[in-house]
Amino acid sequence: MEIQYFNRQTQKLEIEKVYGEKAILWAYKRPLGKLLSPILTGSLLSRFYGMLQDLPSSKKKVRPFIKDFNIQVDDFIPSDGHSVDDPYPTFNDFFVRRFKEGKRPFDSDQKVFPAFSEARYFGYEQVHEDEKFPVKGKYLYPSHIIGNKKWQSTFKDGPLLLARLCPVDYHRFHYPDNGRVIDHYRIEGDLHSVNPLALKMKEDILIKNERQVTILETENFGKLAYVEVGAICVGKIVQTSDLTTFKRGEEKGMFLFGGSTVIVIGEKGKWKPSDEILDYTKKGIEVYSHLGQPLGLRIDSGQ
Repeated sequence: MEIQYFNRQTQKLEIEKVYGEKAILWAYKRPLGKLLSPILTGSLLSRFYGMLQDLPSSKKKVRPFIKDFNIQVDDFIPSDGHSVDDPYPTFNDFFVRRFKEGKRPFDSDQKVFPAFSEARYFGYEQVHEDEKFPVKGKYLYPSHIIGNKKWQSTFKDGPLLLARLCPVDYHRFHYPDNGRVIDHYRIEGDLHSVNPLALKMKEDILIKNERQVTILETENFGKLAYVEVGAICVGKIVQTSDLTTFKRGEEKGMFLFGGSTVIVIGEKGKWKPSDEILDYTKKGIEVYSHLGQPLGLRIDSGQ
């Protein structure tokens, strides 16, 4: 099954090159893979695999990965204490690489809702409890994703952006606006793959996987439920900010090795995803966006 997405940078529809495609298909389609699912999706295996990426021997995977997936390494800074000739001492150091200053500026228009991750996006102006998302999925109700009755009414029928980060992507995630954190909690769960190949075969992954939920009070977009979803072989979800106050574009945290997902849910009538995101979502096609690019707009009173 090919995964097609719209690349904003090239303005073309492209086919995704999937890292570990054979392993994903084996795990979710083959009888033995399904039988071993409790082991494969448990935290122990993913934590162990993540630890392997911290070993010095994992460094040998970096150059082939860069070549296979055409990573633009000139956009990134080396790990602390390392040079451009030998930038990353382990695969995990490469995986959580940082952009050079100025490579990913956030749109300065305060009405613009910027991309909080470098990722492939689906967007919805409203997600009702009886609506399925992403396209061809089911059981993915926002209230189930948030997982806390305290906040369910706040985000009822609000907009939603779903950002899927592939293993090839930049794996730090950022705040979309100025504001303060008013709640933060962790929801225990499995660690299934979040690749569309896996979602097609097991459609409730995004509400079964481990999640960290942060409720934000923002200056321009009201309250936001900011949800990081763990996935198979993600060693850890790390909050690198202090979860108190924050600025637009400031780093919030990062995923250690593995692809994963960030979901942001808003209050009804506060903002909406861009027409481009909405139109492609209706077609079942994700939109690949650089960090900081416009994803949506604030809805001002009287509009």
